[in-house]
Amino acid sequence: MRALAALAVLAAAGCATPDPYRHAPIADHVRRDDAVGACARLFEQIDRAIDAAGRRDAQAPRIDGFPYLRVDRLSARLRPHPADRAAQQAWRERLAHLDREARVFELADGAGIGADAAALDRCRERLAEEDAAAPQLPHAATVPDDYSTALRAAGLYPLTKLAFAAAIRNWHAEVRAEYALPLERLPQRGRLTRYAPRPPLTLARTEPAVDGIDALGLPRLSAAAAEALLARHAPLLEVDTVDGDDRIGRLAWGDGGTRVVVDTSRPVAYARLTFTRFNGRFVPQLVYTFWFPARPAQGRLDVLAGHLDGLIWRVTLDADLQPIVYDTIHPCGCYHLFYPTERVRARPRPIPGEGPFDESMFAPQMAPTLGAGERLLLRISSRSHYLQRVIAVKEAAADAVEYDLRDDNELRALPWPNESTARGFRSAFGPDGLIAGSERLERFLFWPMGIASAGQMRQWGRHATAFVGRRHFDDPDLFERYFEPARGAGSSGAD
Repeated sequence: MRALAALAVLAAAGCATPDPYRHAPIADHVRRDDAVGACARLFEQIDRAIDAAGRRDAQAPRIDGFPYLRVDRLSARLRPHPADRAAQQAWRERLAHLDREARVFELADGAGIGADAAALDRCRERLAEEDAAAPQLPHAATVPDDYSTALRAAGLYPLTKLAFAAAIRNWHAEVRAEYALPLERLPQRGRLTRYAPRPPLTLARTEPAVDGIDALGLPRLSAAAAEALLARHAPLLEVDTVDGDDRIGRLAWGDGGTRVVVDTSRPVAYARLTFTRFNGRFVPQLVYTFWFPARPAQGRLDVLAGHLDGLIWRVTLDADLQPIVYDTIHPCGCYHLFYPTERVRARPRPIPGEGPFDESMFAPQMAPTLGAGERLLLRISSRSHYLQRVIAVKEAAADAVEYDLRDDNELRALPWPNESTARGFRSAFGPDGLIAGSERLERFLFWPMGIASAGQMRQWGRHATAFVGRRHFDDPDLFERYFEPARGAGSSGAD
Protein backbone atom coordinates (compact mmCIF):
# COMPACT_ATOMS: atom_id res chain seq x y z
CA MET A 1 0.00 0.00 0.00
CA ARG A 2 2.88 2.38 0.76
CA ALA A 3 4.33 1.65 -2.69
CA LEU A 4 1.01 2.37 -4.37
CA ALA A 5 0.65 5.61 -2.40
CA ALA A 6 4.12 6.67 -3.50
CA LEU A 7 3.22 5.97 -7.11
CA ALA A 8 0.06 8.03 -6.73
CA VAL A 9 2.13 10.95 -5.47
CA LEU A 10 4.50 10.63 -8.42
CA ALA A 11 1.59 10.50 -10.88
CA ALA A 12 0.00 13.54 -9.29
CA ALA A 13 3.28 15.41 -9.46
CA GLY A 14 3.60 14.57 -13.14
CA CYS A 15 0.07 15.77 -13.91
CA ALA A 16 -0.12 18.77 -11.56
CA THR A 17 -1.05 22.04 -13.20
CA PRO A 18 1.39 24.87 -12.36
CA ASP A 19 0.01 28.20 -11.24
CA PRO A 20 0.13 30.53 -14.28
CA TYR A 21 -0.20 33.56 -11.98
CA ARG A 22 3.32 33.01 -10.63
CA HIS A 23 4.86 34.10 -13.92
CA ALA A 24 5.29 37.48 -15.59
CA PRO A 25 3.60 39.49 -16.90
CA ILE A 26 0.42 38.51 -14.99
CA ALA A 27 2.34 38.27 -11.70
CA ASP A 28 3.16 41.96 -12.08
CA HIS A 29 -0.31 42.94 -13.28
CA VAL A 30 -2.12 41.61 -10.18
CA ARG A 31 -0.16 44.09 -8.04
CA ARG A 32 -1.11 47.12 -10.13
CA ASP A 33 -3.65 49.63 -8.86
CA ASP A 34 -5.31 50.39 -12.17
CA ALA A 35 -7.71 48.85 -14.70
CA VAL A 36 -5.13 46.30 -15.85
CA GLY A 37 -4.59 45.22 -12.26
CA ALA A 38 -8.33 44.93 -11.65
CA CYS A 39 -8.67 42.71 -14.71
CA ALA A 40 -5.76 40.51 -13.65
CA ARG A 41 -7.30 40.08 -10.20
CA LEU A 42 -10.69 39.29 -11.72
CA PHE A 43 -9.22 36.44 -13.74
CA GLU A 44 -7.29 35.22 -10.70
CA GLN A 45 -10.43 35.28 -8.54
CA ILE A 46 -12.46 33.38 -11.12
CA ASP A 47 -9.69 30.84 -11.67
CA ARG A 48 -9.39 30.16 -7.94
CA ALA A 49 -13.15 29.55 -7.82
CA ILE A 50 -13.04 27.24 -10.86
CA ASP A 51 -10.24 25.18 -9.33
CA ALA A 52 -11.97 25.03 -5.95
CA ALA A 53 -15.14 23.76 -7.63
CA GLY A 54 -13.18 21.15 -9.61
CA ARG A 55 -14.42 22.60 -12.89
CA ARG A 56 -11.11 23.13 -14.70
CA ASP A 57 -11.27 22.14 -18.38
CA ALA A 58 -8.13 20.24 -19.42
CA GLN A 59 -8.48 20.34 -23.20
CA ALA A 60 -6.21 23.37 -23.70
CA PRO A 61 -4.05 24.51 -20.75
CA ARG A 62 -3.75 28.11 -19.67
CA ILE A 63 -0.47 29.78 -20.59
CA ASP A 64 1.99 30.62 -17.82
CA GLY A 65 1.98 34.37 -17.33
CA PHE A 66 -1.02 34.75 -19.64
CA PRO A 67 -3.92 32.90 -17.93
CA TYR A 68 -6.47 34.66 -20.11
CA LEU A 69 -5.05 32.74 -23.10
CA ARG A 70 -4.86 28.97 -23.73
CA VAL A 71 -2.92 26.78 -26.10
CA ASP A 72 -3.34 23.37 -27.69
CA ARG A 73 -0.76 21.46 -29.71
CA LEU A 74 -2.03 22.77 -33.02
CA SER A 75 -1.89 26.38 -31.82
CA ALA A 76 1.63 25.87 -30.46
CA ARG A 77 2.67 24.56 -33.88
CA LEU A 78 1.05 27.58 -35.57
CA ARG A 79 3.30 30.07 -33.72
CA PRO A 80 4.21 32.59 -36.45
CA HIS A 81 7.35 34.52 -37.21
CA PRO A 82 7.63 37.64 -35.00
CA ALA A 83 7.87 39.89 -38.08
CA ASP A 84 4.53 38.66 -39.50
CA ARG A 85 2.15 41.07 -37.76
CA ALA A 86 -1.02 39.73 -39.38
CA ALA A 87 -0.17 36.17 -38.37
CA GLN A 88 0.82 37.31 -34.88
CA GLN A 89 -2.55 38.98 -34.43
CA ALA A 90 -4.43 35.95 -35.76
CA TRP A 91 -2.43 33.65 -33.48
CA ARG A 92 -3.16 35.68 -30.36
CA GLU A 93 -6.85 35.78 -31.29
CA ARG A 94 -6.78 32.00 -31.60
CA LEU A 95 -5.29 31.66 -28.11
CA ALA A 96 -7.93 34.03 -26.74
CA HIS A 97 -10.68 32.01 -28.45
CA LEU A 98 -9.46 28.83 -26.78
CA ASP A 99 -9.74 30.51 -23.37
CA ARG A 100 -13.14 32.01 -24.14
CA GLU A 101 -14.42 28.61 -25.29
CA ALA A 102 -13.08 26.75 -22.25
CA ARG A 103 -14.61 29.24 -19.81
CA VAL A 104 -18.04 28.71 -21.37
CA PHE A 105 -17.83 25.13 -20.10
CA GLU A 106 -16.08 25.91 -16.82
CA LEU A 107 -18.68 28.53 -15.92
CA ALA A 108 -21.68 26.61 -17.26
CA ASP A 109 -24.91 27.12 -15.35
CA GLY A 110 -24.76 25.15 -12.13
CA ALA A 111 -21.12 25.85 -11.30
CA GLY A 112 -22.13 28.38 -8.64
CA ILE A 113 -19.20 30.68 -9.43
CA GLY A 114 -21.27 33.60 -10.64
CA ALA A 115 -18.79 35.00 -13.16
CA ASP A 116 -19.73 37.76 -15.58
CA ALA A 117 -18.69 36.42 -18.99
CA ALA A 118 -18.96 39.87 -20.60
CA ALA A 119 -16.66 41.36 -17.95
CA LEU A 120 -14.15 38.57 -18.54
CA ASP A 121 -14.24 39.23 -22.27
CA ARG A 122 -13.56 42.93 -21.74
CA CYS A 123 -10.71 42.14 -19.36
CA ARG A 124 -9.24 39.61 -21.75
CA GLU A 125 -9.12 42.28 -24.44
CA ARG A 126 -7.56 44.78 -22.03
CA LEU A 127 -4.90 42.33 -20.87
CA ALA A 128 -4.14 41.23 -24.42
CA GLU A 129 -3.66 44.84 -25.45
CA GLU A 130 -1.38 45.46 -22.46
CA ASP A 131 0.71 42.37 -23.25
CA ALA A 132 0.80 42.78 -27.03
CA ALA A 133 4.56 43.27 -26.97
CA ALA A 134 5.33 40.85 -24.12
CA PRO A 135 8.31 38.74 -25.23
CA GLN A 136 7.45 35.74 -23.02
CA LEU A 137 4.35 34.56 -24.89
CA PRO A 138 5.92 32.62 -27.79
CA HIS A 139 8.12 30.64 -25.41
CA ALA A 140 5.35 30.09 -22.85
CA ALA A 141 2.72 28.92 -25.37
CA THR A 142 3.60 25.23 -25.21
CA VAL A 143 1.67 22.12 -24.19
CA PRO A 144 3.32 19.73 -21.71
CA ASP A 145 3.26 16.16 -22.93
CA ASP A 146 1.19 13.51 -21.18
CA TYR A 147 4.13 11.46 -19.98
CA SER A 148 5.46 11.61 -16.43
CA THR A 149 9.24 11.66 -16.28
CA ALA A 150 8.96 10.97 -12.53
CA LEU A 151 7.01 7.75 -13.14
CA ARG A 152 9.47 6.64 -15.81
CA ALA A 153 12.40 7.29 -13.50
CA ALA A 154 10.75 5.36 -10.66
CA GLY A 155 9.89 2.53 -13.03
CA LEU A 156 13.44 2.21 -14.41
CA TYR A 157 12.12 3.02 -17.87
CA PRO A 158 15.41 2.39 -19.77
CA LEU A 159 15.18 -1.25 -18.64
CA THR A 160 11.44 -1.93 -18.33
CA LYS A 161 10.73 -0.49 -21.77
CA LEU A 162 12.50 -3.51 -23.30
CA ALA A 163 9.84 -5.88 -21.98
CA PHE A 164 7.06 -3.54 -23.09
CA ALA A 165 8.58 -3.23 -26.55
CA ALA A 166 8.61 -7.03 -26.87
CA ALA A 167 4.96 -7.20 -25.80
CA ILE A 168 4.05 -4.55 -28.39
CA ARG A 169 5.80 -6.55 -31.12
CA ASN A 170 3.77 -9.60 -30.09
CA TRP A 171 0.56 -7.57 -30.25
CA HIS A 172 1.47 -6.33 -33.73
CA ALA A 173 1.97 -9.94 -34.83
CA GLU A 174 -1.44 -10.93 -33.45
CA VAL A 175 -3.12 -8.02 -35.24
CA ARG A 176 -1.43 -8.89 -38.53
CA ALA A 177 -2.59 -12.50 -38.18
CA GLU A 178 -6.19 -11.42 -37.63
CA TYR A 179 -6.11 -9.01 -40.56
CA ALA A 180 -4.78 -11.82 -42.75
CA LEU A 181 -7.93 -13.86 -42.14
CA PRO A 182 -10.69 -13.82 -44.76
CA LEU A 183 -13.52 -11.58 -43.64
CA GLU A 184 -15.91 -14.50 -43.17
CA ARG A 185 -13.46 -16.17 -40.76
CA LEU A 186 -13.26 -13.29 -38.32
CA PRO A 187 -14.34 -14.43 -34.84
CA GLN A 188 -18.01 -13.71 -34.12
CA ARG A 189 -19.74 -14.11 -30.76
CA GLY A 190 -23.10 -12.49 -31.34
CA ARG A 191 -25.18 -10.75 -33.98
CA LEU A 192 -23.60 -8.26 -36.37
CA THR A 193 -25.29 -4.89 -35.86
CA ARG A 194 -24.72 -2.23 -38.48
CA TYR A 195 -24.81 1.52 -37.76
CA ALA A 196 -25.08 4.27 -40.37
CA PRO A 197 -24.81 8.07 -40.02
CA ARG A 198 -27.95 10.16 -40.19
CA PRO A 199 -26.80 13.54 -41.48
CA PRO A 200 -29.30 16.26 -42.44
CA LEU A 201 -30.43 15.84 -46.02
CA THR A 202 -29.19 19.33 -46.92
CA LEU A 203 -25.60 18.21 -46.31
CA ALA A 204 -25.85 15.54 -48.98
CA ARG A 205 -26.26 18.30 -51.57
CA THR A 206 -23.38 20.44 -50.28
CA GLU A 207 -20.11 20.23 -52.20
CA PRO A 208 -17.44 21.23 -49.68
CA ALA A 209 -14.61 23.45 -50.81
CA VAL A 210 -11.70 25.32 -49.24
CA ASP A 211 -12.15 29.09 -49.30
CA GLY A 212 -8.48 30.05 -49.32
CA ILE A 213 -5.88 29.96 -46.55
CA ASP A 214 -5.96 32.13 -43.43
CA ALA A 215 -3.12 34.16 -41.93
CA LEU A 216 -1.85 31.13 -39.99
CA GLY A 217 -1.84 28.83 -43.01
CA LEU A 218 -5.00 26.92 -42.12
CA PRO A 219 -7.54 26.07 -44.84
CA ARG A 220 -10.69 28.17 -44.56
CA LEU A 221 -13.78 25.97 -44.33
CA SER A 222 -17.24 27.40 -43.82
CA ALA A 223 -19.48 25.83 -41.20
CA ALA A 224 -21.55 24.27 -44.00
CA ALA A 225 -18.45 22.84 -45.68
CA ALA A 226 -17.18 21.40 -42.39
CA GLU A 227 -20.55 19.78 -41.68
CA ALA A 228 -20.70 18.39 -45.20
CA LEU A 229 -17.23 16.85 -44.85
CA LEU A 230 -18.09 15.31 -41.50
CA ALA A 231 -21.29 13.85 -42.94
CA ARG A 232 -19.60 12.58 -46.10
CA HIS A 233 -16.81 10.70 -44.32
CA ALA A 234 -18.69 9.43 -41.26
CA PRO A 235 -18.11 5.66 -41.30
CA LEU A 236 -20.51 2.76 -41.12
CA LEU A 237 -20.01 0.46 -38.16
CA GLU A 238 -20.56 -3.27 -37.97
CA VAL A 239 -20.36 -4.38 -34.35
CA ASP A 240 -20.35 -7.97 -33.14
CA THR A 241 -23.10 -7.54 -30.54
CA VAL A 242 -23.56 -9.89 -27.61
CA ASP A 243 -25.30 -7.54 -25.17
CA GLY A 244 -25.78 -3.87 -24.33
CA ASP A 245 -22.07 -3.29 -23.74
CA ASP A 246 -21.58 -3.72 -27.50
CA ARG A 247 -24.01 -0.94 -28.45
CA ILE A 248 -22.96 2.64 -29.10
CA GLY A 249 -24.67 5.61 -27.48
CA ARG A 250 -24.40 9.10 -26.07
CA LEU A 251 -22.61 10.03 -22.87
CA ALA A 252 -24.75 11.27 -19.98
CA TRP A 253 -24.54 11.80 -16.25
CA GLY A 254 -26.33 8.83 -14.71
CA ASP A 255 -26.87 7.20 -11.32
CA GLY A 256 -28.03 10.47 -9.81
CA GLY A 257 -25.19 12.44 -11.34
CA THR A 258 -22.49 10.31 -9.73
CA ARG A 259 -20.87 8.88 -12.86
CA VAL A 260 -20.79 9.13 -16.64
CA VAL A 261 -22.75 6.42 -18.46
CA VAL A 262 -23.68 5.59 -22.05
CA ASP A 263 -27.31 5.90 -23.13
CA THR A 264 -27.57 3.29 -25.90
CA SER A 265 -31.12 4.32 -26.77
CA ARG A 266 -29.59 7.28 -28.66
CA PRO A 267 -26.69 6.17 -30.91
CA VAL A 268 -24.27 9.05 -31.45
CA ALA A 269 -20.89 9.83 -32.98
CA TYR A 270 -19.17 12.84 -31.45
CA ALA A 271 -17.31 14.69 -34.21
CA ARG A 272 -14.73 17.45 -34.51
CA LEU A 273 -12.71 19.18 -37.23
CA THR A 274 -9.02 19.86 -36.72
CA PHE A 275 -5.86 20.20 -38.82
CA THR A 276 -2.48 18.56 -39.26
CA ARG A 277 0.66 19.05 -41.35
CA PHE A 278 1.24 17.02 -44.49
CA ASN A 279 3.57 17.67 -47.39
CA GLY A 280 4.47 21.16 -46.20
CA ARG A 281 0.96 22.50 -45.56
CA PHE A 282 -1.90 22.22 -43.11
CA VAL A 283 -4.76 19.92 -44.11
CA PRO A 284 -8.11 19.08 -42.45
CA GLN A 285 -8.80 16.14 -40.20
CA LEU A 286 -12.20 14.72 -39.26
CA VAL A 287 -12.48 12.96 -35.92
CA TYR A 288 -15.35 10.69 -34.85
CA THR A 289 -15.72 9.18 -31.36
CA PHE A 290 -18.08 6.30 -30.59
CA TRP A 291 -18.79 5.27 -26.98
CA PHE A 292 -19.70 1.86 -25.54
CA PRO A 293 -21.03 1.34 -21.96
CA ALA A 294 -18.15 -0.89 -20.90
CA ARG A 295 -15.43 -3.32 -21.81
CA PRO A 296 -16.65 -6.39 -19.89
CA ALA A 297 -14.17 -8.75 -18.30
CA GLN A 298 -13.21 -11.77 -20.37
CA GLY A 299 -11.70 -13.71 -17.51
CA ARG A 300 -11.28 -13.76 -13.74
CA LEU A 301 -8.55 -11.11 -13.83
CA ASP A 302 -8.95 -9.00 -16.94
CA VAL A 303 -6.83 -5.92 -16.29
CA LEU A 304 -8.15 -4.25 -19.49
CA ALA A 305 -11.84 -4.44 -18.50
CA GLY A 306 -13.79 -1.58 -17.00
CA HIS A 307 -16.59 0.96 -17.17
CA LEU A 308 -16.86 2.83 -20.50
CA ASP A 309 -15.08 2.01 -23.74
CA GLY A 310 -14.99 3.49 -27.20
CA LEU A 311 -13.42 3.92 -30.59
CA ILE A 312 -11.98 7.08 -32.16
CA TRP A 313 -11.80 7.13 -35.97
CA ARG A 314 -9.91 9.89 -37.80
CA VAL A 315 -9.87 10.85 -41.47
CA THR A 316 -6.95 12.95 -42.71
CA LEU A 317 -7.69 14.81 -45.95
CA ASP A 318 -5.32 16.32 -48.49
CA ALA A 319 -5.58 19.89 -49.76
CA ASP A 320 -8.12 18.69 -52.35
CA LEU A 321 -10.30 17.31 -49.49
CA GLN A 322 -9.72 13.68 -50.48
CA PRO A 323 -8.68 11.10 -47.84
CA ILE A 324 -5.00 10.23 -47.62
CA VAL A 325 -4.72 8.39 -44.27
CA TYR A 326 -7.14 6.98 -41.70
CA ASP A 327 -6.15 6.11 -38.15
CA THR A 328 -7.79 5.00 -34.93
CA ILE A 329 -7.33 4.73 -31.17
CA HIS A 330 -9.56 3.93 -28.22
CA PRO A 331 -10.43 6.89 -25.95
CA CYS A 332 -7.71 5.73 -23.55
CA GLY A 333 -5.12 6.49 -26.26
CA CYS A 334 -4.47 2.76 -26.72
CA TYR A 335 -4.26 0.63 -29.88
CA HIS A 336 -3.11 3.25 -32.38
CA LEU A 337 -3.51 1.81 -35.90
CA PHE A 338 -3.00 3.52 -39.28
CA TYR A 339 -4.72 2.80 -42.60
CA PRO A 340 -2.94 4.68 -45.41
CA THR A 341 -4.48 5.12 -48.83
CA GLU A 342 -2.66 4.63 -52.13
CA ARG A 343 -2.05 8.39 -52.25
CA VAL A 344 0.71 8.15 -49.62
CA ARG A 345 3.62 5.94 -48.72
CA ALA A 346 5.37 5.38 -45.43
CA ARG A 347 8.60 7.28 -44.89
CA PRO A 348 11.63 5.01 -44.57
CA ARG A 349 12.71 4.06 -41.10
CA PRO A 350 14.26 4.91 -38.76
CA ILE A 351 11.98 7.88 -38.20
CA PRO A 352 13.94 10.92 -36.92
CA GLY A 353 13.42 11.37 -33.21
CA GLU A 354 12.35 7.77 -32.57
CA GLY A 355 14.62 5.34 -30.76
CA PRO A 356 15.18 1.73 -31.81
CA PHE A 357 12.58 0.43 -29.32
CA ASP A 358 10.00 3.22 -29.67
CA GLU A 359 6.54 2.48 -30.99
CA SER A 360 6.31 3.72 -34.55
CA MET A 361 3.62 3.83 -37.20
CA PHE A 362 1.80 0.46 -37.39
CA ALA A 363 -0.46 -0.11 -40.40
CA PRO A 364 -2.13 -3.55 -40.44
CA GLN A 365 -4.09 -2.79 -43.63
CA MET A 366 -4.13 -0.44 -46.58
CA ALA A 367 -7.35 1.56 -46.75
CA PRO A 368 -9.65 0.47 -49.59
CA THR A 369 -10.33 2.87 -52.45
CA LEU A 370 -13.93 4.04 -52.39
CA GLY A 371 -16.04 3.68 -55.50
CA ALA A 372 -19.18 5.60 -56.40
CA GLY A 373 -21.81 5.32 -53.68
CA GLU A 374 -19.43 3.58 -51.27
CA ARG A 375 -18.53 4.40 -47.68
CA LEU A 376 -16.03 2.86 -45.30
CA LEU A 377 -17.33 0.25 -42.86
CA LEU A 378 -15.50 -0.51 -39.61
CA ARG A 379 -15.83 -4.10 -38.38
CA ILE A 380 -15.63 -4.04 -34.57
CA SER A 381 -15.25 -6.99 -32.25
CA SER A 382 -17.45 -7.81 -29.29
CA ARG A 383 -16.28 -7.07 -25.74
CA SER A 384 -12.86 -5.61 -26.58
CA HIS A 385 -14.24 -3.36 -29.35
CA TYR A 386 -11.06 -3.81 -31.37
CA LEU A 387 -11.17 -2.64 -34.97
CA GLN A 388 -10.83 -5.87 -37.00
CA ARG A 389 -11.13 -4.65 -40.57
CA VAL A 390 -11.83 -1.60 -42.76
CA ILE A 391 -14.10 -2.37 -45.73
CA ALA A 392 -15.64 -0.40 -48.61
CA VAL A 393 -19.38 -1.09 -48.96
CA LYS A 394 -22.45 0.45 -50.52
CA GLU A 395 -23.93 3.03 -48.20
CA ALA A 396 -27.51 1.79 -48.06
CA ALA A 397 -28.46 -0.95 -45.57
CA ALA A 398 -32.12 -1.56 -44.77
CA ASP A 399 -31.45 -2.92 -41.29
CA ALA A 400 -28.87 -0.31 -40.22
CA VAL A 401 -29.35 1.55 -36.96
CA GLU A 402 -28.92 5.26 -37.59
CA TYR A 403 -26.63 7.36 -35.43
CA ASP A 404 -26.54 11.14 -35.06
CA LEU A 405 -23.48 13.33 -35.57
CA ARG A 406 -22.93 15.61 -32.57
CA ASP A 407 -20.32 18.19 -31.67
CA ASP A 408 -17.56 16.59 -29.56
CA ASN A 409 -17.52 19.72 -27.40
CA GLU A 410 -20.90 18.67 -25.99
CA LEU A 411 -18.97 16.31 -23.72
CA ARG A 412 -17.53 19.35 -21.95
CA ALA A 413 -20.99 20.37 -20.66
CA LEU A 414 -23.36 17.43 -20.18
CA PRO A 415 -26.68 18.07 -18.38
CA TRP A 416 -26.22 17.27 -14.69
CA PRO A 417 -27.85 15.54 -12.94
CA ASN A 418 -29.84 14.07 -15.80
CA GLU A 419 -32.62 12.89 -13.47
CA SER A 420 -33.37 16.45 -12.35
CA THR A 421 -35.22 19.30 -14.02
CA ALA A 422 -32.68 21.76 -12.61
CA ARG A 423 -30.49 23.46 -15.18
CA GLY A 424 -26.93 22.41 -14.54
CA PHE A 425 -24.02 21.16 -16.62
CA ARG A 426 -20.80 19.34 -15.89
CA SER A 427 -18.01 18.06 -18.10
CA ALA A 428 -17.63 14.32 -18.59
CA PHE A 429 -13.93 14.90 -17.89
CA GLY A 430 -12.25 15.91 -14.67
CA PRO A 431 -9.59 18.61 -14.28
CA ASP A 432 -7.01 15.93 -15.12
CA GLY A 433 -8.69 15.28 -18.49
CA LEU A 434 -9.87 11.80 -17.39
CA ILE A 435 -13.36 10.32 -16.94
CA ALA A 436 -13.71 9.28 -13.31
CA GLY A 437 -14.88 5.71 -12.87
CA SER A 438 -13.29 4.44 -16.10
CA GLU A 439 -10.02 3.36 -14.46
CA ARG A 440 -8.45 0.05 -15.44
CA LEU A 441 -6.34 -2.36 -13.37
CA GLU A 442 -3.70 -2.12 -16.07
CA ARG A 443 -2.63 1.20 -14.58
CA PHE A 444 -0.83 -0.76 -11.84
CA LEU A 445 1.18 -2.63 -14.48
CA PHE A 446 1.83 0.05 -17.11
CA TRP A 447 2.87 2.98 -14.90
CA PRO A 448 6.63 2.53 -15.60
CA MET A 449 5.91 3.79 -19.13
CA GLY A 450 5.04 7.19 -17.67
CA ILE A 451 1.33 7.38 -18.54
CA ALA A 452 -0.79 8.21 -15.52
CA SER A 453 -3.73 5.78 -15.18
CA ALA A 454 -3.15 3.88 -18.42
CA GLY A 455 -6.40 2.59 -19.89
CA GLN A 456 -8.62 5.34 -18.46
CA MET A 457 -10.85 7.29 -20.86
CA ARG A 458 -9.40 10.69 -21.82
CA GLN A 459 -10.39 14.09 -23.18
CA TRP A 460 -9.35 15.35 -26.60
CA GLY A 461 -5.79 16.65 -26.45
CA ARG A 462 -4.80 14.23 -23.66
CA HIS A 463 -4.19 11.03 -25.66
CA ALA A 464 -0.67 9.66 -25.32
CA THR A 465 -0.61 6.80 -27.85
CA ALA A 466 2.76 5.09 -27.33
CA PHE A 467 3.92 3.19 -24.27
CA VAL A 468 7.50 3.11 -25.52
CA GLY A 469 8.63 6.50 -26.76
CA ARG A 470 6.45 9.63 -26.75
CA ARG A 471 3.59 10.24 -29.15
CA HIS A 472 0.31 12.17 -28.96
CA PHE A 473 -2.77 11.68 -31.06
CA ASP A 474 -3.18 15.44 -31.65
CA ASP A 475 0.46 16.06 -32.60
CA PRO A 476 0.13 18.24 -35.76
CA ASP A 477 3.42 16.89 -37.16
CA LEU A 478 2.49 13.22 -36.76
CA PHE A 479 1.45 12.55 -40.36
CA GLU A 480 4.27 14.50 -41.92
CA ARG A 481 6.63 12.45 -39.76
CA TYR A 482 5.26 9.11 -40.95
CA PHE A 483 4.04 9.66 -44.53
CA GLU A 484 4.93 11.34 -47.80
CA PRO A 485 3.00 11.60 -51.09
CA ALA A 486 3.19 8.54 -53.28
CA ARG A 487 4.65 9.19 -56.70
CA GLY A 488 1.94 9.70 -59.29
CA ALA A 489 -0.83 9.48 -56.69
CA GLY A 490 -2.27 12.90 -57.48
CA SER A 491 -1.33 14.52 -54.18
CA SER A 492 -1.68 18.25 -54.42
CA GLY A 493 1.86 18.96 -53.15
CA ALA A 494 3.16 21.84 -51.12
CA ASP A 495 2.92 25.51 -51.90
